[in-house]
Amino acid sequence: MRLFMKSVYALLVLAILCTALLLSYFFNFPFDMRDRGYLYQARTIVTGQRDATRIPGFERCIEDVVKKLSGDQTITSAEVLGALAEKPQDYVKEFSDHDRMADIPIHDEQGTRDRPFDLLVSFHPAKIDTLLQALGRKAWTTQRPTIAVFLTIENGTNSYLLTGDEERGFDQRDSFIAAAWQAGIPMVLPTSASLNEAGLTPETVLTKTQTDLDHVARTNKGDLVLTGSIVWNSGMLGWKGDWQLLTGETLHRWQIRDVNFDDAFRSAMRGTAQILSGHGDPP
Repeated sequence: MRLFMKSVYALLVLAILCTALLLSYFFNFPFDMRDRGYLYQARTIVTGQRDATRIPGFERCIEDVVKKLSGDQTITSAEVLGALAEKPQDYVKEFSDHDRMADIPIHDEQGTRDRPFDLLVSFHPAKIDTLLQALGRKAWTTQRPTIAVFLTIENGTNSYLLTGDEERGFDQRDSFIAAAWQAGIPMVLPTSASLNEAGLTPETVLTKTQTDLDHVARTNKGDLVLTGSIVWNSGMLGWKGDWQLLTGETLHRWQIRDVNFDDAFRSAMRGTAQILSGHGDPP
């Protein structure tokens, strides 16, 4: 039994390390704003390594890239496909894929059918710029501020603030990092020490003044404050996400319901991009 528990623990540690390495491989985070190359990169999940699934993956990535580059989240798949002047693969500068099951011990039926792959695609900037013009959009060229996220996670009787340095919530933290990269929004989560020093808890975060939150954001090298919460809805088997962002004197609010937390975090970052790029409030 003791040997079994040690093996389970070793596999858990390996999984955490592999996740961290995968994130460092796929996401340039925090973003180097002097290098806009990441704005022409996107990531998706595909089944197998055949053109039949890879090319639709390229199409999804092109859509993500034009949204990332412009900040306009209202661009539709139909618009993108209609504006393509070449085949989707002709926009691709280079790509790589990673077997999502590579570090999972062999089990029944593994390898007997197409496996899931993370597909990372880098596009030709000039071709994407031309596509963006064909869509009637412009690149968001102004400096993108770093967003300090104050996120409360509620799951039943358990609630906590997500930090950038605690083991608790590591899967949500990784997911939020991925969502920020996908939207092209530099993001930081506050350290546990900075939250404790400011007296911030799930119960007090929304009662603090904007000045208090701004101070903690600056301590963590953030420029703007995004506050939010995700709450598990056991009846709908999904998360409820609520977000608010203050820009100047305008408070923007939006929400999403009955989704997984990956979609909730994408809503947070895409909504932020929509607002800061000047394309209005998210729906």
